[in-house]
Amino acid sequence: MSINPNSPVPVYLQIADHIRGAVAAGVYRPGEAIPSVRVLALDLTVNPNTVQRAFEELEREALIEVRKGLGMFVAKNGVSTAVTQSEQAMQGAFVQAIRGGRAARIPAKRIRAAFDAAWRNIE
Repeated sequence: MSINPNSPVPVYLQIADHIRGAVAAGVYRPGEAIPSVRVLALDLTVNPNTVQRAFEELEREALIEVRKGLGMFVAKNGVSTAVTQSEQAMQGAFVQAIRGGRAARIPAKRIRAAFDAAWRNIE
């Protein structure tokens, strides 16, 4: 996991997004422990409070759960929650990009072509 300190996205959200993506991809499975606040803070060289804030965000989403004395674990429905959250984030990014294209008066056909080209570039 890497954090971009120059990103307009707050560091705690970058951490939450990464964990959400890892759960959606099956890296972490329901009932499985995720790295502790201390471990992630050391690995990422960030303040432990920043990691804790990311975990609180994921807990609010019901993606992870706290087991007192044991740590943080992927919730039973964590995978479906992570996939839903990832889809919503993707949809938001598409909407923002399309609005930007429309504001620049780029025709819909060229916006679709740009999406298709981006898709081909990642395959």
